[in-house]
Amino acid sequence: MLKITVGGFELEARLEEEAAPKTVAALRGLLPLESELVQARWSGEAAWVPLGFELDLGLGPENASSYPAAGELLLYPGGLSEVEILFPYGATCFASKMGQLAGNHFATVQAGRENLEELGRRVLWHGSQKIHISEI
Repeated sequence: MLKITVGGFELEARLEEEAAPKTVAALRGLLPLESELVQARWSGEAAWVPLGFELDLGLGPENASSYPAAGELLLYPGGLSEVEILFPYGATCFASKMGQLAGNHFATVQAGRENLEELGRRVLWHGSQKIHISEI
């Protein structure tokens, strides 16, 4: 399980270890992660955690999706856009200025799902929110 503290909320997310074992292993190498959650510009009702162009996780597509549901967290391993974690809070079609993308679905928010819509409003209307992700 992941513990995610962001925008005044505490969430718990189940790791998708069977569907995305390589992606979960790569994510574990980044934990604990402290960053900013910012509004996604091209993906609809989603925010993202930028991880940079230089990060090489050695990953390809694994349990990949372009249309995650609210709370289905994706790790984009890089290529057309920078490495990032996509954090959908509503209707989402994952994309960048280069076009549609697919990210690896590595975790699903279980506890705190009822706060996703409000979290999205905070990111959209009040700007980036500090985010802390750790394993529990």
